[in-house]
Amino acid sequence: MIEKIKTPLSGFAMLGFAIVCLAGTAYSFFSQQIVLGILLLFTSLITFAGIIIINPNESRVLTFFGTYSGTVKANGLFFVNPLYKKQSVSLRARNLNGQSLKVNDKMGNPIEIAAVIVWQVQDTAKATFAVDNYTQYVNIQSEAAVRHLAGSCPYDNLEDESATLTLRDGAEKVNEMLENELNERLSPAGIIVLEARISHLAYAPEIAGAMLQRQQATAVVAARKQIVEGAVSMVEMALSRLSEREIIQLDEERKAAMVSNLLVVLCAEKAVSPVLNTGTLYN
Repeated sequence: MIEKIKTPLSGFAMLGFAIVCLAGTAYSFFSQQIVLGILLLFTSLITFAGIIIINPNESRVLTFFGTYSGTVKANGLFFVNPLYKKQSVSLRARNLNGQSLKVNDKMGNPIEIAAVIVWQVQDTAKATFAVDNYTQYVNIQSEAAVRHLAGSCPYDNLEDESATLTLRDGAEKVNEMLENELNERLSPAGIIVLEARISHLAYAPEIAGAMLQRQQATAVVAARKQIVEGAVSMVEMALSRLSEREIIQLDEERKAAMVSNLLVVLCAEKAVSPVLNTGTLYN
């Protein structure tokens, strides 16, 4: 089914004609011309039946005894065949605030995900005749697309370190993938998706606590690794400076003791209290 744009006659002249016929009907009945009055009344009613008003971002799909005749998208007052069946189809952009869905991500972890979708009817013929209810079609296909997206990507890269795209970190790319899939799914219904974004993303309650602990542990390990790398660099720099300036000559055992003490001071979580050694390492 291909959309056909129809340009009907202006409705102002026909509205005036209908009003004149209605006035003639009143005059005919008043002057006892019953037959003429009935004909004028029938004519005015038929004329009024063909007058349509189309507001901005609205349209009328016209069918004639089951045959698609065209779509009127222009705004204003128009006159069409009174025998046309006129179905209103809105061309305004609509928001779909999807409900939170519980699905499994690519790694099999249960997550909660929801999306906000902005869509609009582009082809009124497809929206009216290709699907039974295009609004319900959008709701069902949007849910299916969100479920498919969640199963295609991991929530994060904690379990799959090689993952280049995750639901949590790849926001723009994930939204683009969702928008493309929705446009593909909704194209048969003449619907275009203007924007699609993930509005809610979280682990399911039954694993949220465990995953939070795991994320915290990963963060602690990463921080410790950074601290140790910095401490080793500082110890190396200290030993190098002492050797260059010949402040003190340290044998291997004293170097080991110094490295141990410096690492304890630099890597400790709390302030370290110094201990004074009045003797030597050998006594």
